[in-house]
Amino acid sequence: MPYNAEISRANPTCFIFLVDQSASMRESFQTNQGKTTKAEAVANAINKLLQNLVSKSTKSDGIRDYYHIALIGYGGMGVKSALGGNLQGKEMVPISLIGNYPVRVEERVKQLKDARGNLITKKMNMPVWLEPIGGGGTPMCAAFDYCNKLLAKWLSQYPNCFPPLVVNITDGESTDGDPTARANQLKQLSSSDGKVLLLNIHISATSSSPVEYPENDKELADDFARQLFGMSSTLTSYMVKVLSDEGFKVSPASRGFVFNANFEVLIRFIDIGTRPSNICMIV
Repeated sequence: MPYNAEISRANPTCFIFLVDQSASMRESFQTNQGKTTKAEAVANAINKLLQNLVSKSTKSDGIRDYYHIALIGYGGMGVKSALGGNLQGKEMVPISLIGNYPVRVEERVKQLKDARGNLITKKMNMPVWLEPIGGGGTPMCAAFDYCNKLLAKWLSQYPNCFPPLVVNITDGESTDGDPTARANQLKQLSSSDGKVLLLNIHISATSSSPVEYPENDKELADDFARQLFGMSSTLTSYMVKVLSDEGFKVSPASRGFVFNANFEVLIRFIDIGTRPSNICMIV
């Protein structure tokens, strides 16, 4: 069966995040911690995920390069790597470099409940790799063109890898044309273990309930939502199992797509999509 290749330092997998950095990403966005912007919410979610991936890859001898990571921003500045600091301009980097070179480390204050249920304040260090920025249009077609070239090159180096995962996070329609053909081209790229997976998440500042992992586009209210649904990959059997175990009504026909996602849905969507699956990470 596909999607069961072992992940190792000699045979890593990769995650690519396509991040909408258009002007509308500066709009207000509600979270459990209060109001922020869409750009800040997405940056917080991805920074938290990268911290978790670094932690999963850290062994007694250091950070093992089970994963390669690309952060690609698209907006008024065009399409380019969204990494900064010592990694600025790097397109695809191993997880050890991600772990060793955040742009900075911020001290955050978080409220947690103790054993008695009382709220306590805890200070935490949060590495920052992705900065929250927004301006200009939404060149999604150009972003997929960039991603196609990047992945084709990477797959030529790791032809037997666990298939790469691309997560596209946006809040609006493409401003440079219909990206469907480019998205389909991306999903045709493959390793010997299966085709590239494309997940799409639409984030929204509205109070409307999210539509999560639909089987079809009947619940989707507009052409943009239906377009993103059509671009999204069908969930793997492992993803279906994880979501079913967590109480979601999913089936083998469900797709990796969420519309009108709030912050909590955004976090969960990225987490499930990037779990190491039922595969084994080896030396």
